[in-house]
Amino acid sequence: MKLGHRTAPATAGSRGASHGADPAADSDPTTPTTTAADSGPTTPKHRAGPGRRPTLLTRDSGLSPKQRLVLLLATLAGAASAWHALKPSWQVPLPTPAVLGEERLQDFRDALYFPIREFLDGGNPYDPAAMFAHWPVRQDFNLYQPYHLLLHAPFALPGYRVGAVSFTLFSLLLLVALAALTAHAVRRYVPVPFAVVTAVVAALLVTSQVGKAQLYVGQVNPLIALGAAGALLARRDRPGWAAVALALAWLKPQYGFPLAVLLFARGSRRVALTGTAIAAAASLPVVVLLVVRSGGVGPFLDVIVANLAHARGTSYGAVDSVTAQRIDVAAVFFRVTGWVPDGAELAVLAGVLVTSALLARRTTEPVADLLTVLAVVVCVVHQPGDVLIAVPAMAAVAALWWRRRGEAGWTAAGLAVLALAVPFAHLYTVDSLFGPRTSVTVDGAAVVVAWGLAVVAARRVA
Repeated sequence: MKLGHRTAPATAGSRGASHGADPAADSDPTTPTTTAADSGPTTPKHRAGPGRRPTLLTRDSGLSPKQRLVLLLATLAGAASAWHALKPSWQVPLPTPAVLGEERLQDFRDALYFPIREFLDGGNPYDPAAMFAHWPVRQDFNLYQPYHLLLHAPFALPGYRVGAVSFTLFSLLLLVALAALTAHAVRRYVPVPFAVVTAVVAALLVTSQVGKAQLYVGQVNPLIALGAAGALLARRDRPGWAAVALALAWLKPQYGFPLAVLLFARGSRRVALTGTAIAAAASLPVVVLLVVRSGGVGPFLDVIVANLAHARGTSYGAVDSVTAQRIDVAAVFFRVTGWVPDGAELAVLAGVLVTSALLARRTTEPVADLLTVLAVVVCVVHQPGDVLIAVPAMAAVAALWWRRRGEAGWTAAGLAVLALAVPFAHLYTVDSLFGPRTSVTVDGAAVVVAWGLAVVAARRVA
């Protein structure tokens, strides 16, 4: 399964008396902020119970022999999978027009290395004509946040091989960091050893199809997933850091925009607005420079329009493409029915965000987080690898499901996690047995079903 760079890869409070905004929202500056050590006077959010987050667990006091064995096996398995996933970075041939079809590190090539080289050489990487004329790329450079051209510049300054290996190693470390955040999310509800959960999740990530794809094609999704997870997990107690994390998630606007909207709707208005402002401020110097290079605002906007037009016309980005690896509702609807109405993408964007925002404000925290990240990936153009942002919420819901499986809504929550696991377990045998159209539809249908199940769970879980 090919996952190109075409974007086309925690905290709702308990139900309030009026079903209003999250009681732990940071939008009200007078609301006391509580920590793991002390509960605030207005929101006893660390008291166990439906819709409440228990006290954060202390550090591992010691591992049992069985836990040590699991830690050892997970570390060994993760190391073996990581070595296998890293090898393409030094085995891939250097980019030339003769190897444009090479999938290994194609996103590093098309969405990072050569766009940054174009920018450093005085050009505009958002101009498809310029990129195809100057560099050996197969895909145009999407409308990533302009700060991306500065943030990842260290990987484009050395030669291609050094940059590719360095970026892949960095992405691997980000996956491990995401596993650590996942362990932190799980330990909010279940007394499990941090080191063991981190090792197990990291091993599963680098072994799964979604995790391997990040390193195989050189995607920037690990950083975005870390930002999205950080924004959700830190929005209550560390809103400043949550805002910085959201700014990282804004690296691809199709992540940042819906996530900011949902955070705002869930009561984290300061996080949503500050994170968006940070991303805009970081991008502003690059935009100003590109406007000057283009000869004014008008010519610069013409380039942006050309970029969007090119994206809509590609086989991997169009909503009505039978081979596009899109998992959003509009694209999945087309691949299942063979038809999509005009304006479907805007209708889906609005419908998914409104529905998810209303329900996420009312349900318990881990289910609200799962609904939030699922809404992000089904409301607008996304690919299977983009579900990486859901890992912490998936793990937290899965951990709680076993304890609460008899309670209302938790069966749907568990099934949502199971459906969301489909892209992670995707096998190439599916592609070979059933053909390309079926294979690109399975992942998208599973993710859309997961969102629907999360909606059901959010309606029933108090």
